[in-house]
Parts: sequence; C-alpha cells; structure tokens
Amino acid sequence: MLTLDLSSLAPPVLIRPAVPLTDEELIRFSEVNKPYRFERNKYGEIVMMTPVGGIGDTHEGWISSSLFNWNESAQTGIAFGPNTGFNLPDGSCLSPDAAWVSLARWNALTPAEQAGFPPLCPEFLIEVRSRSDSRRRMEEKMHLWLENGAQLAWLVDPIDANVTIYVPGEDVRTLDRPEVVEASEPVAGFILRADRLWPAK
Repeated sequence: MLTLDLSSLAPPVLIRPAVPLTDEELIRFSEVNKPYRFERNKYGEIVMMTPVGGIGDTHEGWISSSLFNWNESAQTGIAFGPNTGFNLPDGSCLSPDAAWVSLARWNALTPAEQAGFPPLCPEFLIEVRSRSDSRRRMEEKMHLWLENGAQLAWLVDPIDANVTIYVPGEDVRTLDRPEVVEASEPVAGFILRADRLWPAK
C-alpha cells in the first residue's frame, strides 16, 4: 500500500477507495501515512485529519490521562486514548480522543476483537476540538456517537473555551469555561479539571 502525498490538501479530506478498506488495510494505510489520522465513515469513505499541534496534543494527553487515572482507581472498565478505532453499528470506524468501555462489554469480546477495532460503541467518550476542526463538523460527529449507542459524550472545545455534554434523550448542555466537569453515569465519579485547557482571557 502506497504512501499518499497529502501535504497540499486542507483537511479534512475525503478519500473514496474503489473498494472499501478492510480493518487490516485501514490499519496498514494509517501506519504508512503517519502522522495523519484516518477514520472510516459508514459509506466506506476514508476521512483524513491533520495531526494535532503541540498545544492540541497536550490537551488530548491531559484529558486521556485523566480518564486513565480515574479508571485505574474505579476499575469498572477499560479506558482508551486517541489511537483506538471502534467499529460502530452503522459501519463506520471512528476514533475518539478518549473513551471508556465497561468491563462486562469488553470481556464479552473475543481476543481477536479486542486486538483489532473493537466492534462496539464506547459508553463514554470525549472529543477534543483542534484548530483544524470546524465546530459544525464536531457537533455532527457527537450526534453520530449518540446514534451508535454512546451513553455520555463530551465535546471539549479549547478554542471557544467550553464543554458541551451530550446524553441520549436530553437537551445538549454547554458549560462556558468550567473549572471542573463532573461526569454522570456510566462514569459517575470521573472529574475532569478543565481550567487548564482554556486560553487566557
């Protein structure tokens, strides 16, 4: 599989392969085209996203490490960082910036399913908006997560300095410059210190 010259294209870029890539082909395609990030939508199209910059990476690292640290204490599930793709019920393969899956659902997967793109939707996930992400596209993606079975999803937006909370069947709530964000079920007890994410006024 060849490396593509994508440097002149403004992300996100939609790639329509003649035949949809298998999971193994998508993994290889992603590996040979680093540092770009790739997801597969429900139509089999590949969505290329730019790598995050320095500040964006520290934001993602802080958020995912916060979830990992909480999960180590709670021991109720498995936490994931931004490099894990999930095969969702609608046929897409998406990679949130941080995610959590309950132990019961994780342990129900086969070793092969755990090693590849897990065929499930995380119960809880966090997406972090970077400067190359349009707010509208990120909001559409959050609704995709809910449609595929997420129970709680957060959109963290360091650019607009807010956190938007998505819960199925409830109105979307946006918190402006919160110091902390406390989670409800299925990860009740998880608290994100968000104040370090916001730019100075």
